[in-house]
Amino acid sequence: MTVFQETYDPAAYRRFHLAGRKADMPWRLETPDRIGAAGVKKVGLGVLYGLSDWRTDAWFVGLHLRHLERRHWRTRYSISFPRLRPHAGAEIEIVPTSERDLVQAFCAYRLFSREVELTLSTRESPAFRNHAIRLGVNSMSAGARTNPGGYAAGAESLEQFAINDGRSCEEVTAHLRSQGFEPVWKDWDASYDGAALAASA
Repeated sequence: MTVFQETYDPAAYRRFHLAGRKADMPWRLETPDRIGAAGVKKVGLGVLYGLSDWRTDAWFVGLHLRHLERRHWRTRYSISFPRLRPHAGAEIEIVPTSERDLVQAFCAYRLFSREVELTLSTRESPAFRNHAIRLGVNSMSAGARTNPGGYAAGAESLEQFAINDGRSCEEVTAHLRSQGFEPVWKDWDASYDGAALAASA
């Protein structure tokens, strides 16, 4: 389960979350803790790069990760790197975050945690994603759709944000194999869960 904090800057958070449950920043911040306490096997973290200073937000993601690893050590964790792109709706002032900045974040997180999964979405270009797999990124989306209901047959609606890498799953898989990587589509199963095995014995 992935829950983006979007930004750890309280002033920026208030500016972009005006109403609803999500407007409660402490409640949002504690959500990964509640997920870990519920026994969920994998929790995804991340900020939306472009809402605030990227280094500050990246630092707090690292602190959040370390807190969760110590408190819910049976859970696996991932960090995503969504970067603001052209999107539907009102325009906002975007704090620049370059590809070089994202690479610095990849490398810092990989040094910080050897086990955390680093995920890069189709918001980024094919060329950048192709290079990122050699810089510590070990999870990627492919064949993604960002419009609500986009995977349903015949569903047509406005995209939430622009996709930059439109390659199919097959094309991404072929590239990974050409670079000597083994694509893995499923890395979970009840048989991996010791509690499930004990219950069935």
